[in-house]
Amino acid sequence: MSDTTTADRLLRGGHILTLDGAGRTADAIALKGDRILAVGSSADLSALAGPQTEITELAGRTVMPGLIDGHAHLDREGLKGLLPSLAGCKSIRELVERLRKVAADTPVGRWIVTMPLGSPPEFAVSPTMFEEGRLPDRNDLDAVTKDHPLLIRCAWGYWPGVMPTVSIANTAALRAAGVQRGTASPSPKLVIETDGSGEPTGRFFENTFQPLAEFTLFRAAPHFTADDRLRTLEASMRAYNAFGTTGVFEGHGVAGETLEAWRRVRDAGRATMRGHLVMSPGFSGASVADVQQWVARETRALQPDAAGNDDWLHLQGIYAEPLVDAEETRLRALCAPQTGWAGFNYDAGLPLAELRALLVAAAREGLRVCAIQTNMVDMFIDVAREAPIDNLRWTVAHPATLDASQLDGLAANGICVTTLTNAYIWRSASSLLKRIGPERENEICPIASLLERKVPTVLATDNVPVSLWPCVWHATERIDRATGQVINAAQRVSREEALRCATVNGAYLCGDEALRGTLEPGKLADLAVLPDNPLTMPADALRALSADMTIVGGRTVFQRDAVT
Repeated sequence: MSDTTTADRLLRGGHILTLDGAGRTADAIALKGDRILAVGSSADLSALAGPQTEITELAGRTVMPGLIDGHAHLDREGLKGLLPSLAGCKSIRELVERLRKVAADTPVGRWIVTMPLGSPPEFAVSPTMFEEGRLPDRNDLDAVTKDHPLLIRCAWGYWPGVMPTVSIANTAALRAAGVQRGTASPSPKLVIETDGSGEPTGRFFENTFQPLAEFTLFRAAPHFTADDRLRTLEASMRAYNAFGTTGVFEGHGVAGETLEAWRRVRDAGRATMRGHLVMSPGFSGASVADVQQWVARETRALQPDAAGNDDWLHLQGIYAEPLVDAEETRLRALCAPQTGWAGFNYDAGLPLAELRALLVAAAREGLRVCAIQTNMVDMFIDVAREAPIDNLRWTVAHPATLDASQLDGLAANGICVTTLTNAYIWRSASSLLKRIGPERENEICPIASLLERKVPTVLATDNVPVSLWPCVWHATERIDRATGQVINAAQRVSREEALRCATVNGAYLCGDEALRGTLEPGKLADLAVLPDNPLTMPADALRALSADMTIVGGRTVFQRDAVT
């Protein structure tokens, strides 16, 4: 047997879901280097094994293409491990005792900054979460330590999905931040709570999803550094690998420090995740002429074939959004290059005239653009009337609703969609339905309608949680958490359709449909080994599914137990 036809790895005796659209069945797959060598029967493919071939006996397990997360914010997951966790605390007393142990191990005078109150992935907060029936205050944190500034960070608001979020500081942290009686808040959306005598209680409430306190009042507290992002990125990748995810698309864009971390991990050969990144620009104060010049200057470096792009890491396109609150944007951007949980620049937003000029210039230059929310669907469609975009794979993430005209516009202009099922089906479908009315129920996260029109539609976690399997379950079952009811049953999709949204369509989103997304000879050997078959397993178990093994480029990057 020639060396060119000898497999490096052989996985046999299982169910191989190729998702190639032809309904092909197989029970074995052979790998050579970073590519798939063959897919077929165990009997036939065993002939490709040589003395050095690594053989995995699947014992009935399922192998499918590695999942591709359409809007991951992957970098955040590892950062969470840098801060002391408060998850699981059922009382303020318990919280105080946990933090005393942290303080005992921290040099006097050094800041202690913790994770938010609550438990991952949502970090939801309410006074009833503690036995005492209230949230901690400065006095509780003073009982932890008076020798360290202590700050409990607020959550990234999109994790719980409700406002306000809350930060809590002890007296030493208030003193370091210059917060005292009469201190004015930098924003009406940031409330400095005071007691009956006007003294700050140490609690700060934010009525905005993106934090303000850490970039204003608590600028002196430690922020995530470029080194923090670099040394936690591999842990972030592994967290996603554990659920069979082998690639991510970061359509909200990445700031410079995040991009540099990805590049350095890739260059060191330590990447376990393929990343397709979009640039997050900083446009504070930019004019129409400024954005047009920016596009002309930067487009070449943001194309798929630009220098530095390879099968592991791509930087392509830009993120764009309308400017909503100029003062909030200014306050957050003051801390640049620190971006906190975001990992993207806060000043990417533009006034509508400048935003439209940016989009038209991008369309004419052949530059890809990504955005979020339904309103950007209308703007993309409008721009396409002036400058065609149908071959550029412009992308809209997080559309809560889409009406028939918007669906038709997406299809006509080749616009991709990444869905946020965690938010708009699982967590808020019933409240959204109540707000828009039953006559518009069919518009809520309409995945079936998108697929009927052949709109490239991709499932996405938004890092809440890191697993795509709940998203597969949302798309097929459409159950609302608050009521337990099925919302918009007409938009349910089959399991195979949902899986294709997390694989085939994800590859298309990344411009990699010739390289990955299905299990076919010659494609990249990115695959997930699962303990059960996601096409036939019980629905309730689907959302809790995780990988036994994840392989990227022919190399095992995650293994849960001994699969040999």
